[in-house]
Amino acid sequence: MILAVDKVSKSFGPQVLYRGATFQVNAGESWALVGPNGAGKTTLLRIILGLEGADEGTITLAKNSTIGYLEQEAEFSDDASALEEVLASAEEVKALEARLAELEATMAEASGEELEAAMAAYGPARDRFEVLGGYELESRARAILSGLGFPVEDFEKRARDFSGGWQMRIALAKLLLSHPDVLLLDEPTNHLDLESVQWFESYLSSYEGAVLIVSHDRSFMDACVDHVAALENRRLQTYTGNYSAYLAQRESNLEQLRAKRAAQERDIAHMQVFVDRFRYKPTKAKQVQERVRRIEAIKEELVVLPEKHARPHFDFPKPPRTGDMVVELDHVRAAYGEHVVYDDLSLTLYRGDRVALVGPNGAGKSTLLKLAAKKLEPAAGSVAWGKSVTGSYYAQHQLEELSRANTVLSEIDAVAPGWSTPEERRLLGAFLFSGDDVEKSVSVLSGGERARLALAKMLVAAHPLLLLDEPTNHLDIDSVDVLEHALVNFPGTILLISHDEHLVRAMANKIVDVREGKATVYEDDYDYYLWKRAQLLAEEGAETEAESAPSSAPGQRPRPASAASGAKAPRRTHEMGALSEDEERERKRAEHRAQQARKKRLAQARKRLTEVERALEPAHARERELTELLADPDLYQDQERFAATLEDYEHLRAELPALEEEWLTLTELLEEQGQ
Repeated sequence: MILAVDKVSKSFGPQVLYRGATFQVNAGESWALVGPNGAGKTTLLRIILGLEGADEGTITLAKNSTIGYLEQEAEFSDDASALEEVLASAEEVKALEARLAELEATMAEASGEELEAAMAAYGPARDRFEVLGGYELESRARAILSGLGFPVEDFEKRARDFSGGWQMRIALAKLLLSHPDVLLLDEPTNHLDLESVQWFESYLSSYEGAVLIVSHDRSFMDACVDHVAALENRRLQTYTGNYSAYLAQRESNLEQLRAKRAAQERDIAHMQVFVDRFRYKPTKAKQVQERVRRIEAIKEELVVLPEKHARPHFDFPKPPRTGDMVVELDHVRAAYGEHVVYDDLSLTLYRGDRVALVGPNGAGKSTLLKLAAKKLEPAAGSVAWGKSVTGSYYAQHQLEELSRANTVLSEIDAVAPGWSTPEERRLLGAFLFSGDDVEKSVSVLSGGERARLALAKMLVAAHPLLLLDEPTNHLDIDSVDVLEHALVNFPGTILLISHDEHLVRAMANKIVDVREGKATVYEDDYDYYLWKRAQLLAEEGAETEAESAPSSAPGQRPRPASAASGAKAPRRTHEMGALSEDEERERKRAEHRAQQARKKRLAQARKRLTEVERALEPAHARERELTELLADPDLYQDQERFAATLEDYEHLRAELPALEEEWLTLTELLEEQGQ
């Protein structure tokens, strides 16, 4: 046990968040804390940190364990660089480094007892320094910054000079380098791009400590967590498995509860019929009283079904039909001062395209979106919208444009002329503002509530072009579901930037990869992009190692056209060969799925091998202990103790071969796969 939450209750006035919340987190486990908006997830994190008190219950942290929390407001030294800020977070390592230097200076000059004392202290301090990775500290800091998307040339840039999103990445890097025993993360992917999210998933999967995450990103939780703590209906329920497994288990549990409740109600109804029919018949009085008692007993044990939360859906107003060409960027140049983002960019979007912009942070995705939205004038070239095209643009800065003096309803009313109040309430209800919530002042709204209100405002008008920059930041899962449903069913054209892989998979039918001043078009979904991108990287690696090797396999699809070439993105046509394009696509997807399934099986095998090895060590130790006990003649004088010891020994001897066989099988499997 590294963290235990025991019977914790929390209320705010008459509003009860939860009662008796209990769960235990062990080293090496990753937990997701989930629940509807307002269930108290962040409050529970604050209780664990000791920043807020619980009404009842206790929080227990293992002795000498450390706990780390990703702060939402980053604080930096005046002149420290990004790398210096991250290195400064390893306080124990830095203290040990200073201590070792002090002891080395003492040993160089001291003699006698002072020298012996310094030498005695030096060994344990150096050992601890090595255990904490002191000699690799800077290389680890650089690796973390790189994984989070920082180019090497930015390592020495002053931390205070970065934008808010990049400062949050520095704060995350500081937390990861300090490597606490318990890592608490509240929406850690909000400021990451898809590539950084994938790196972060890999990092957390091998984290030796315990992790507790609050996130709206379902794909991220599926990749990272192996336990779920769900806050629902003022209770906390724990589940084993990732987020998808939790959903399946919860639905299965609900089905069982519904079936039990239905059976109880049928029993009550049957007995009530008997009671009503024979209530006044003296000869049946005994049977009537018996059934009355049984009805009361069942009512006391009646299953209470969880409250149903409203899951509203919203559909965009049907926009006018546009021409085939919706947006065209023609030989565009974009620069900020001397920093050139695009020198010669050409890209065309067509009616019905649902495009996700992907690529590393800083590559120019938001700049491309602003150009397409006509929010940024190109330095050269042109941006044109097609016939009947109008657009709605959403970015995080729009949260600051909300009028703090307005109520939620009046904020919508200001942009919805001609709408009735019921229509406005229906729209707000889709974004989880119901009842008196619509009379809340904007000034008291949380970040998530402001994001939902800004999205609702954008969706009032029936524009055929939507341009969205990270629309899921600060939203909970229910709100993301509303947005996803609306985008999937939107009949117009969408250009989207999002780190939410689940949303990208559900919505996108075209991917544009932005990097190094180019925009490469992949005319298919996200799975195809991942497969093709991996294939291209593998080819580039093969060409570097052996330029004589063939660059492509027979029947392989041509490399997608780069939009930076100046040509419009072509629609793919059927390729020559025995397979049609659709058949070839399905074959490639099947290969990709098989590859992903293999990776998942190997990751599960590695994880299971670690679990088996952890189980084997104490099992072997216990076997040796029991063998020694059974060799002691005094044991046989106590028949009760002898019987218990023998039972333990026989049970262990039955369990050990299975563990050893599993260990051997897993080891052979991983060795065969080169793992």
